Amino acid sequence: MEFDALIITPKLDGVTLRAPFNETIHGTLCITGHHIILQSNMEKFKELWLLHHSIDSLEKLQYSDQSGGTIIVKCKDFKILYLDIEQSVEFINIYLSIERLANLNNTVLLYPFFYQPMYSILEDGHTLFKPESEFTKLLATDNWRISYVNRNYTVCKTYSEIVIVPKVIDDEMIIQSANFREGGRFPVLSYRHENGTRLLRSSQPLITNYNRRCKADEKFLNAFLLPFQKGYIVDTRSSSYINNCKVKGGGTEPDGYYTRWKKVFKPLDKISKCDGSLLDTLSKLIDVCGQILLSYRVAHEK
Repeated sequence: MEFDALIITPKLDGVTLRAPFNETIHGTLCITGHHIILQSNMEKFKELWLLHHSIDSLEKLQYSDQSGGTIIVKCKDFKILYLDIEQSVEFINIYLSIERLANLNNTVLLYPFFYQPMYSILEDGHTLFKPESEFTKLLATDNWRISYVNRNYTVCKTYSEIVIVPKVIDDEMIIQSANFREGGRFPVLSYRHENGTRLLRSSQPLITNYNRRCKADEKFLNAFLLPFQKGYIVDTRSSSYINNCKVKGGGTEPDGYYTRWKKVFKPLDKISKCDGSLLDTLSKLIDVCGQILLSYRVAHEK
């Protein structure tokens, strides 16, 4: 797709930029494939570069005499911008152009895939982190090994291709454990303290309503423990949410099969929960921004 096909008016003079608590700016508006750019000769004003993907929503308010209108740009960081355009045709063209570019669904058309740094690249960031060298001290012992079972992300799409696992665990056992865990997120080492304490992460087991078990997963978890040692499984979900998961085939590790592990429940609020405090706080913040928007609009109309 060519961005030119989405941009009806790439450049327009005589555009006014307004924003709450900021000075009004008059200048030239330019629309590129990834940015809105406002240029002005006004003193102390630097160019405004706004990434299309940072726009949350758009509104257009046309003047009563149909001579033009105001485009209200609401950004994902709660910033609100007003673009006043006097020409009616260009007002619609600019609005449609920004709306199309702000709602691209094709990931490869986004800005990171087109970014060209204005400086010399000293090293390849993709090879900056090498697990083989980063975990040299850990791999020096006889207890750990590097597994490439997730090469091309075939086992778990949300894990790296290279993972550190206990040496006694083979790749077939990892695959069985992944099939038993939601999203294939099998237990994997996240952190190891110098005193030997290990922190793992994984998703919930898919035990279904029949308390299905996976011996490979049980052995996998136990392999992270030292002889005669016990560990803790910290579940960050609420009891009601866990019950909902059980209905859908998920749940928690059965105590009878994971005898060396003690479950601890520490529920955390999630923004996706309708009754979560984070969502409630976000809603209140959006309401405040809306009140500022309304008061600013009324003051400007007066």
